[in-house]
Amino acid sequence: MTTPDLSVLLDRDRAEAELFDLLRIPSVSADPTRTADMAATAEFLRAKLADLGFTARIDPTAGHPVVYAERLNAPGQPTVLIYGHYDVQPEAPLEEWVTPPFEPTVRDGRIYARGSTDDKGQAYAHVKGVELLLSQGELPVNVKFLLEGEEEIGSPNLEPYLRDHAGELKADVIVISDGSRFAPDVPTITYGVRGLSYVEIHVQGANRDLHSGSYGGAAPNPINALAEIITRLKDDQGRVTIPGFYDGIDDLTDTERQMWADLPHDDAAFAASIGVPALPGEAGYTTLERLWGRPTLDVNGIWGGYQGEGSKTVIAAKAGAKVSMRLVPGQDPERITRLISEYVPTLAPAGTTAVVHPHHGGRPFKFDLNSPYNLAANRALKRVFGREAVFARTGGSIPIVAAFNDILHAPVLFVDLGLNEDAPHSPNESFAVTDYHNGILTSAYLLQELGAPDTAE
Repeated sequence: MTTPDLSVLLDRDRAEAELFDLLRIPSVSADPTRTADMAATAEFLRAKLADLGFTARIDPTAGHPVVYAERLNAPGQPTVLIYGHYDVQPEAPLEEWVTPPFEPTVRDGRIYARGSTDDKGQAYAHVKGVELLLSQGELPVNVKFLLEGEEEIGSPNLEPYLRDHAGELKADVIVISDGSRFAPDVPTITYGVRGLSYVEIHVQGANRDLHSGSYGGAAPNPINALAEIITRLKDDQGRVTIPGFYDGIDDLTDTERQMWADLPHDDAAFAASIGVPALPGEAGYTTLERLWGRPTLDVNGIWGGYQGEGSKTVIAAKAGAKVSMRLVPGQDPERITRLISEYVPTLAPAGTTAVVHPHHGGRPFKFDLNSPYNLAANRALKRVFGREAVFARTGGSIPIVAAFNDILHAPVLFVDLGLNEDAPHSPNESFAVTDYHNGILTSAYLLQELGAPDTAE
């Protein structure tokens, strides 16, 4: 079948202008003073999708609203649910932005604005991809959009929404673009995400802060105790010491290890990109294997004692740390949380007690490399980039994937359009103009390929 070259039909100036209008709305879900901006963003998206002939509406939740739209004019063809989020991270620290975070600015081929890559730019690329296809006729598949406004605060109301609308949201595949490709010139299909167990460790010593001269050398020190506990959570080979932590893990396959070894990765360049002289980690695994296919334990924050200017000679009564454990297939977050909760108290030095307080978690997932949806995505990306896609897993966690699996019973297809250098969540977040345009083309070609006979059957 001969299909037109959509790249010559794309109105790039208009696509950028529309995205800029969307980026100017400060849709920060964590800020209660911006509720009206959240509503305005939802209406922007609803109106655009309605203009494209979708049945589109704004559904309230207990928090920020969901935008839902559908166009079901392809009987017998697959139904594709496109998920994204229109909320963005807070812009602080404002003083570190070179240009205002909600006034999109193009510098050196990049669109600088909060939400440019996470996730307004990537989500809107799908809207424009649909529009591009509609300029040539009817869509080749049935398309539904689910655009939420609370992803950056943990999607607290999305799971209830999915349960309430499960029948309406039914789809053959769920497409998500909310992450990064492996490298600028490397189209990437993400086929696995790590899970998460997030906890706090609280250590208690004396019943009050103590004078370090009067009590030092005799009283227990919770900060020292906490440091000892943290040190004992890993051995000198970089392995987590929690009993049972590695039980049941799905080992990396030879195919995966070879596939990742063939990727254009350079440890020295990776280390230089984050300004460190070495890349420590679990012995026996490459950097990419540790990032994508092995579990981790990291301290994300630590507190205790005097934090102000100058000195205060005190032995704190309490200390604490926030700890995240990234999990791989075969690990259950509830079980891992229970294991660390049982283990940490046994590490508390004499005179102290240690307690673990669970926060939240998410299940790891891995999808079939050879599914018809992954193969369709590969064909679409090849039409844009002129080369085969690479298959990667991500070190991050996307807890909502579990809800999609449990409630909607549909496979998820990750076709990420951004890059790590886009600096999502950081000051001066950006999205390459070329990546935005390529994202529009990728979306359009993906829908065409998902409607091809060998995929639709």
